[in-house]
Amino acid sequence: MAKTGPILILEDDHDDREIYDKVFTSLGVKNEIKYFEGGDDLLRYLQVTLDQPFLILSDINLPRMSGIELRRIIDADPFLRRKSIPFVFLTTVESKEVVEEVYELAVQGYFVKQYLLNDIEKQIKQILDYWKECKHPNT
Repeated sequence: MAKTGPILILEDDHDDREIYDKVFTSLGVKNEIKYFEGGDDLLRYLQVTLDQPFLILSDINLPRMSGIELRRIIDADPFLRRKSIPFVFLTTVESKEVVEEVYELAVQGYFVKQYLLNDIEKQIKQILDYWKECKHPNT
């Protein structure tokens, strides 16, 4: 994890992307923000990039490959797992079963999307602040 590396966002909803852009601007985030519509797109990027991403923020329900499927593939691939990119779910799914499932995959966080802009900003700020302070093998 490079604290100045790109933030990878797996989100297919364009309205949510616009909200995230506003939030990152408001927070003064300097990291490059890269959006991906499906887990397959993000997987291809991770397999070839020389970047050391700062964080993956992933929705769960996505076209072609879900966030959970992507996490399973990353966890099963020694090359991708060694990148040690923090993987955090940010989703509308509020299911105890899904929360249990994703934590079996050693994710680093699970958050339910907020609805008000101020609450979304607070939530994303908390996530980013935590990872900026956290000690990590690749820092």
